[in-house]
Amino acid sequence: MCNVKVTAEKRFAVQQHLSRDKHINGLERNVPNRSEYFLDLTRTFLSCNIPLNKLENPAFSKFLEKYTNKQTPDRSTLRKNYVSICYDETIQMIRSYVENKKLWVSINETTDANGRYVANVIIEVLEKTNHSTIAKVLDKSLSILWPQGIIHDNVLLFLSDAAPYMVKAATSIQTYYSKMIHVTCLAHALHRVAEEIRIHFPNVDELINNVKKVFLKAPSRIQIFKTMAPDIPLPPRPVLTRWGTWLNASMYYCDHFELIKEIINQLDGEDAVAVSKAQNLFSNHISNIYNSIRNFRTEIQKTPNQIGKIIYQKLSTTLNKNKGFKIISNISDILNGQGTTNEIPDDLTANDLAFFKYSPITSVDVERSFSIYKNLLADNRRSFLFENLKQALVVQCNSSECTVEYKCYTQLKMRSLPGGDQFSSGDG
Repeated sequence: MCNVKVTAEKRFAVQQHLSRDKHINGLERNVPNRSEYFLDLTRTFLSCNIPLNKLENPAFSKFLEKYTNKQTPDRSTLRKNYVSICYDETIQMIRSYVENKKLWVSINETTDANGRYVANVIIEVLEKTNHSTIAKVLDKSLSILWPQGIIHDNVLLFLSDAAPYMVKAATSIQTYYSKMIHVTCLAHALHRVAEEIRIHFPNVDELINNVKKVFLKAPSRIQIFKTMAPDIPLPPRPVLTRWGTWLNASMYYCDHFELIKEIINQLDGEDAVAVSKAQNLFSNHISNIYNSIRNFRTEIQKTPNQIGKIIYQKLSTTLNKNKGFKIISNISDILNGQGTTNEIPDDLTANDLAFFKYSPITSVDVERSFSIYKNLLADNRRSFLFENLKQALVVQCNSSECTVEYKCYTQLKMRSLPGGDQFSSGDG
């Protein structure tokens, strides 16, 4: 850009050149004038998750030109010259917002549709998922937040799931973040308890699974169901990776068991395998299934039998492994005028404890953010370069409409804990 040759054998030589006036002046001469309209248009498209190639649609392009009296830009112009500006503005907005505030950080990872390991921290592509990469990506992300140096004492809480590599990563990074408490998600813990319940009720599980298939893509059976049971919804379709859906399905059959049985028996058993299996389950295991579902709620609370004790033990074991939750519980007691400081980390001051009054205990927010990422990386948008994908997601997650009550750091989820400006958790 500045027409100067630089020796690239050492990184220092390049960095030194970038800071010189000759390079800066040359850069300014070569960078085209920025259009405020183009910038606002780019920001709007990114915030609304509208692909930039929509600008190439003749009808849409004519509409914009008619009502704005401005030339519609080419998508490559916006992608090359304006997306990065929107991204830099968003990062600067986040830096200004969290400056000198106490933070909680939540991290999770997933595999996207292209098979890449993606951590929910500024969207980094990982070579693989283990405790080392998670620790590095956290530190790298915080260095983006604090480019002049990470303020380690401002990070008080780290939320994650209970995967062994997450626990190991938290243990390693707590050496540098001495005030940070690591809490594994309580929603994940309860989901594991729900899985334990499902294991001990195989007949209920089989019934739920087959009845779900009976009405899947079957308009004639759905019509029979709506005719015989107009006031209740169709049988739920639990997804095992979604918290509580199997339990909700069990409660559904508990409330409508006899009616569902009557509807299933009205269907032709030779029409589908799922129908015949459901009919056999209703006829052969009526007492076992119905009693299991009917007593489902009370078994968890009152633990009247061996299965209830196993489930209760599973819950106790899960919570006992969550060392950070014990510390948070103790802090809660202290804030309520009870408890002692025996199990509180030494580096935490009395002022720090006050910030934990509204601290979250689940990583639900960071889980929700993956749906934004997956909607952005749709089937017809796989040509996204990862750097462009990251920038688009940062802007979308932090658009002004989203940040009124919820601040997210793309996928590094950060919210100011009480003491500064307070925001409700909301739904993001």
